[in-house]
Amino acid sequence: MSYTSYLAVFAAGVGAGAINSFAGGGTLLTFPVLVWAGRDPVVANATNALALWPGALAAAYGLRHEAARGKQLLRLLLPVTIVGTLIGGSLLLATPTRVFSVIVPYLVLAATLLILVRRPLLRFLPALDHEPNLRSRRALALAVAQLFVAIYGGYFGAAIGILMIAALSLYGVSDMHVRNGIKNLLGVAINGMAGLYFALWGVISWPDALVLSVSAMIGGYAGARFSRGLSPRAGDVLVFSIGVLATIALAWRGH
Repeated sequence: MSYTSYLAVFAAGVGAGAINSFAGGGTLLTFPVLVWAGRDPVVANATNALALWPGALAAAYGLRHEAARGKQLLRLLLPVTIVGTLIGGSLLLATPTRVFSVIVPYLVLAATLLILVRRPLLRFLPALDHEPNLRSRRALALAVAQLFVAIYGGYFGAAIGILMIAALSLYGVSDMHVRNGIKNLLGVAINGMAGLYFALWGVISWPDALVLSVSAMIGGYAGARFSRGLSPRAGDVLVFSIGVLATIALAWRGH
């Protein structure tokens, strides 16, 4: 691979790390750049999943005490998450590259739209003062929802955090920090399990994974320091714009 392509991947990783630090949705930048740098779309997606794992782990560590307050929920959701991720990863590897290339612009567009509507969505979700019993119908619905989120996460994965926060809110976890702690830990499980699965099947581009991991950490640190003056609305507009451009670029490339 040329130095130019690695430079583009590095820049995308820095941008994605910065975006994830204040808005989320960095995959909408890194995945299209990997594809446009000449990587096979399936390999690019698998590599992106593994490269996101260090950042997800750091975020989970930062909210480890909040996640511990939801340990009963985690006992319910972690096994479901692992199973769903393996199903999603298997579906990805079973999808021919040509078919995945056709599907992926729609996946990027769906994730982009989810980024756009997440704030109104979360604002109108019911917030309860307590967590329902784990044997309730709502707990079963949460487990089923998490299974589908994990399948999607293993298959593609952009904007999974938004889906998990929405599901946890509907379940009744009203504390924002506890929701984020649980979400981050489940994100570690999804990215870690998907990355391990894809690595065992030999579909990881290791040089790209290394470049993305390092550059995303640099971008995340820089974004956390310099994005304090950026409003949440401006962050969402930025990510939405990147997602729309990525959708158009990937659709154009597929034709």
